[in-house]
Order: sequence, then C-alpha cells, then structure tokens
Amino acid sequence: MNYVLFAEQLLNGIQLGMVLFLLAAGLTLIFGIMDLVNLAHGSLYMLGAYFAATFTQMTDSFVLAVVISVPLMVLSGIALEIVALRTLYRRDHLDQVLATFGLILFFRELVRIFWGAAGRTIPLPPYFNGSVSLPFGIDYPVYRLVIITLGLIVAGGLYLVVQRTRIGMLIRAGASNREMAGALGVNIPLLFTVIFGIGAALAGFAGMIIAPLTTANIGMGDTVLIQAFVVIVIGGIGSIRGAFIAALLTGMIDTLGRSFLDDLLALFLPVNAAEAAGPALSSMLIYVLMAAILFFRPQGLFPPKGAKA
Repeated sequence: MNYVLFAEQLLNGIQLGMVLFLLAAGLTLIFGIMDLVNLAHGSLYMLGAYFAATFTQMTDSFVLAVVISVPLMVLSGIALEIVALRTLYRRDHLDQVLATFGLILFFRELVRIFWGAAGRTIPLPPYFNGSVSLPFGIDYPVYRLVIITLGLIVAGGLYLVVQRTRIGMLIRAGASNREMAGALGVNIPLLFTVIFGIGAALAGFAGMIIAPLTTANIGMGDTVLIQAFVVIVIGGIGSIRGAFIAALLTGMIDTLGRSFLDDLLALFLPVNAAEAAGPALSSMLIYVLMAAILFFRPQGLFPPKGAKA
C-alpha cells in the first residue's frame, strides 16, 4: 500500500468530515431540539455558496465575502423560520417533510432567477493556493487544511456556547423539556428562531468554504443533506459531540472506501469484478454503518442526556 496516498486520503476524509459536521451541527440543532424535519437545510448550504460567490466577485476577496455572508445567512434563516416554518412545529413530520420539500423547489428556482442555471466558481486568494509539506513526505493542499482548522474551531466554539453560556443552557433546557422551560419563563418561540438562525449560518458556512473546491451550483445540497442526516442518526439526534464524531467517521469511511475498496476487493475477486463492485459498495458503506449503529445503539453513539433508550 502507498502509505503517503493513504495518509492524504485520510486527511481528505477528515476535511469532508469537517464540512459534514458544519452541516450536521445545524441540522441536529434544528431536528434534535426543535423536532423539525427540515429538508431545506441543504438549500441553505447552497445559498451560502452563492452568497460567497457573489460577494467574492464584488469585493475581490474570498475572506471578506465569507465575513459578509455569514451574518446574511443568520438573517436569512431567521426570516425563513418566521415566514414559513414557525407554523410547522406542532404539525406532524409528514407535513414538515412536504412543506420543506416545497422550499427546496422554491430555493432552486430562486437561485435560477437571481444567479442563472450555470454554476459559479470562487477563486481562492494566493495565500490559500499551493500545498504545505507535512511529516512523512506528504504534500497537502493549504486550503483543505484551512477547512479542517475552521471545522475544529467551530466545533470548539459550539461546545463552549452550548456548555458554558446562558444561551447554551436555554438550548439544553429547550431540548430536554420545552414545556417546562416555557413554564419557567423561557421564550421558546424566540429561542427556536435564534437556533434556526444559528443552524442556517452553519449550513451556509459549510457551503461557503466548500464552494471553491466544487463550485456553487443548483442542487449542490441534495446529496450532502442525505449524508448529514446519516451523521446525526449515527451520532445521536440532538448531540453536537455525536455529530462531530459521526461526521469524522462518515467522512473517512466514505473517502477511504472510494479510494481503496476496489483494491481490497481485488485480493479476493477478479480485477474487472472488483473495479465494477468497488464504487457501488463504497457508496453504501456509510449506510451500512448507520444500519449497524441503529441495530446495536438505536439512540446513536452519543445520545443527548435524557434520551430514552
């Protein structure tokens, strides 16, 4: 085995895991705490990418574009929650699925109207281009390391906010028992609006930082939304720590599977059969992991305190 290639793909898996964590962290706040099935979460991811592309073109600075776009995503999330989603909290999950699926179609057409059908590329500043030398002869792209670093910073910040601040205490209280929290004077509608704004910002930020590698395009959030749901199921619905661990596992399994599964199968199967089966099986690995976790630990790896077994 080429150990340098393995190490590079492992880092790629961690980088994918960081993007999935940013998306899943917002989703687990919305789904786990507000009990809202928001299929339009991937549309917020897409919207963040387009905001970054637009402001990069206007300011000629990707970093400044991200700084401008994050508050806009908070405001967009708050507006979406107030206008379209607030009435869905007391409806069943089927109504939520149908309504938020409609929002997916709405956001697709909105993006098509404002930005056109073609994707938007985002040029990176010179200091994010190139690669950096790591131990053991690994040359790794600078920007992918930046994504990993940003993901770790956001993960640490979320932990501090949820565990060490008043808003975090209110979030935990609302997650454990929203009726009791409301009876004690917590403004639950306002709390839910703030949570949705934070979740939208996290999803949009994930879209912003991945867009220079993939381009901003219509429907870019569809596939990654499915992976984000897999992450929160594996980690435990409502658990930020679970989302972080599960995102890393999912990212590494998906990346390493796509890179090396066909070579592994070639040890037992003819080369042609291994090359045909490898891509199909690699795309199934994270779902196999999810099924195994649901079988052995139905509440996920790290269910939040108070979750019923």
